[in-house]
Amino acid sequence: MGIGIGLVGLGGFGQAFADLFRSHPLVDRVALCDREPERMEAVASRPGWDKKFNRRDMYTRLEDVLETPLDAVAIITQPWLHAPQCIQAMETGKDVYSAVPVISVPDGDEILQWCSDLIEVCQRTGRRYMLGETTYYHPETMFCRRKAAEGAFGDFVYAEGEYFHDVDSSECSLRDVRSARLDGQAGREWPLALERYRNAGIKDGPMHYPTHSVSGPASVMGARALRVTAYGYANHNNDPFFEDDAFSNEVALFQMSNGATVRICEFRELAGSLHQSETFRIVGTRGTFNDGMWKENFRSAPFTAKPLKTTRLTDEAMRDPLPSEVALAFKRIKRPEAVDGSDFTPEGHRGSHPYLVHEFVDAVANDRQPAIHIWKAARYMAMGVTAHKSALKKGETLDVPDFGDPPA
Repeated sequence: MGIGIGLVGLGGFGQAFADLFRSHPLVDRVALCDREPERMEAVASRPGWDKKFNRRDMYTRLEDVLETPLDAVAIITQPWLHAPQCIQAMETGKDVYSAVPVISVPDGDEILQWCSDLIEVCQRTGRRYMLGETTYYHPETMFCRRKAAEGAFGDFVYAEGEYFHDVDSSECSLRDVRSARLDGQAGREWPLALERYRNAGIKDGPMHYPTHSVSGPASVMGARALRVTAYGYANHNNDPFFEDDAFSNEVALFQMSNGATVRICEFRELAGSLHQSETFRIVGTRGTFNDGMWKENFRSAPFTAKPLKTTRLTDEAMRDPLPSEVALAFKRIKRPEAVDGSDFTPEGHRGSHPYLVHEFVDAVANDRQPAIHIWKAARYMAMGVTAHKSALKKGETLDVPDFGDPPA
């Protein structure tokens, strides 16, 4: 017996996930919800949707889809709506998948309060929350978590993570992203809500969306941030895109609970990038990973290292395997006649989308915590929020708040 899931928010990003949720073998029923009916129609008319979808399950109000007997909902709406809508869903007995970030508002204290509120609702209702952070399922992140589980890194010493995304990137213009988010009924409501922060003099910054840069190092090391010192670069040419931001670029240095130091960059105004635009590097006493290369000295005790071995890795070699039946179902989205999913190539943010969908669906169906649960997501958000606070205080070292771990 599979699960029923409602897909809430069917703009460009939501539509990219719709076929994956619909085709997963553990999903029996799909419902759609969007305030713009034409977006639902664009999904409902796709091939294969008649098998698990009934056109009666199309809703223009969140309240209506939440009243439907479904097990879970995927919230892929505007980022300032994520947390309140997830809470609303869990209050009605639904497990929730949330697009990143947990929430996007200019006030860091408000972000932390929403994280706390989500944890409280999860504990009180017993419902599950998963953050759909793409970097968590990049090939290198999966590979490094495996190596960390083997102890192949030795002691973690240092890591770097960054999200370099220029506002005018030819691959994904942030001006176009903002314009799309402000389109439609929900988007047109945001400018009025933004006035509250402007009137209070609250300034935003890229560290308030830290999950792409921090989730790689933090998930591999299994460590949390203790303290941070950060600095910011403020836009100098009066670009209206940054009018509500204190900084267009921010750099932070964290002390982690395992003794390692982590440098994080969140940049929105730059020419190109130093490495991949969204990646990380990790240095250990025994093993080091950077730019698709694994380096290991096989040290087993002091002064027993062997000659350094360097291995260049492909994305295919670094990825974890998906269950064969899941890979086949996902492959059939584009090739309905496929009978073997062994050569399935995952797509979307470096192949992360199929892994995110499978992790959430499998967690709901098997009554377990998903990998990126709310306690982990809150730690990611707290790193960025506190870094922004430090940058506003010109590099003052601040303690990073912690929300603990999920109940055993």
